[in-house]
Amino acid sequence: MYVNKVEICGVNTARLRTLKEAEKMDLLRKAQAGDRAAREELISCNLRLVLSVVQKFTNRGENLDDLFQVGCVGLIKAIDNFDPNLGVKFSTYGVPMIIGEIRRYLRDNNMVRVSRSMRDTAYKAMQTKELLTGRNLREPTVEEIAAEMGCPKEDVVLALESIVEPSSLYDPVYSDGRDTIFVMDQIRDNCTDTDWLEEIALKQAMENLSEREKKILSLRFLVGKTQIEVSREIGISQAQVSRIEKGALERIKKQI
Repeated sequence: MYVNKVEICGVNTARLRTLKEAEKMDLLRKAQAGDRAAREELISCNLRLVLSVVQKFTNRGENLDDLFQVGCVGLIKAIDNFDPNLGVKFSTYGVPMIIGEIRRYLRDNNMVRVSRSMRDTAYKAMQTKELLTGRNLREPTVEEIAAEMGCPKEDVVLALESIVEPSSLYDPVYSDGRDTIFVMDQIRDNCTDTDWLEEIALKQAMENLSEREKKILSLRFLVGKTQIEVSREIGISQAQVSRIEKGALERIKKQI
């Protein structure tokens, strides 16, 4: 079983030293100044971080050793590009880099190749769905989406089903002129562990937020609801949820 796996690619991650945040920042500055020993130590001591990300992809049938190596590439990129003066934890920057590298690998090695026209149709359908949802205050049917787009229902269904992985989590799917909603905002998070939330100290920082901000972040990151689901529960638009969520997260980052 791969669950709770600690030895991968010949590396026993349980035996690796854990760095304190101050040690990471010191090594990052040395590594970016050309200290190869500091860079190697950073890579070695952050392999557990790579493993924790890789384990989230266990249900895809991929070889975890391969994904671990790809994740290490993302870790190295994070180490080389992270700015220690940002005032945020390294893992806050590193985790998305590792995830992004793995997602690119999975997309590029997907046996099914989706044509550009079909991909465009799929993303147009996603945009149309958000437009109709905002207009009618309910999720539209496939028939309604097809009618709005002016194309056969079968084309919409085929295009949407053809997308296994989005080309980028940051692709925009809707904008009201001020707030853009990205693909990543539409994804439900079914992960039950709190490692990511603990990493950015969300629980502590939330004490300084308003009750509405607390509820939105709790529903989004603890319960795992989408922004559309949160907007329905609270009774505001998805754009407002997006705006409040992003503002609250920015305030949290400044407090870390």
